Amino acid sequence: MKKIMVIGISAGVGKSTFARKLGESLNLPVVHLDKLFWKPNWVEASLEEFTKAQQEIVIQDQWIIEGNYTNTFDLRAAHADTMIYLELPLQVCLFRVVKRWLMNLGKTRPDMTAGCEEKLDWAFIKFIITTYYPRKQKMNDRLQNFLKTGPAKQVITLKSKKEIQAYLENVKK
Repeated sequence: MKKIMVIGISAGVGKSTFARKLGESLNLPVVHLDKLFWKPNWVEASLEEFTKAQQEIVIQDQWIIEGNYTNTFDLRAAHADTMIYLELPLQVCLFRVVKRWLMNLGKTRPDMTAGCEEKLDWAFIKFIITTYYPRKQKMNDRLQNFLKTGPAKQVITLKSKKEIQAYLENVKK
């Protein structure tokens, strides 16, 4: 486990926190895709910029890359040896998104680009709700396809807070 993708069912599932803790335990650098995608004041990077930034990272010997971003998923998957998928219930993800917003009002989270103060709007909530269930099958397909790309590939699926915590505690040992 030297090149790890941390992906999840939805915003609020805990990808950033999990990746940070995993990186600390394994002493691996962590890259948050939101930092590469968002420029200050919530300006999106072009696909070319976003792809180029990732191309420079995936050729390195060790990394944890956290985030979904389907338009560059295959680029990361081609280089990863491990994919960790987090899937918590929709209501937990929604609760965490609202909690994150409240706790970070007027601030920029550490996993975001400077100048992107925490925000929450109906469009984002609607996105989470409308994509959650259709994404389950898409994620399962991605995980299965990832395993088919080589014998040294592994997928770790964690579907509860208890499983996530136990995994992180086991990695520390």
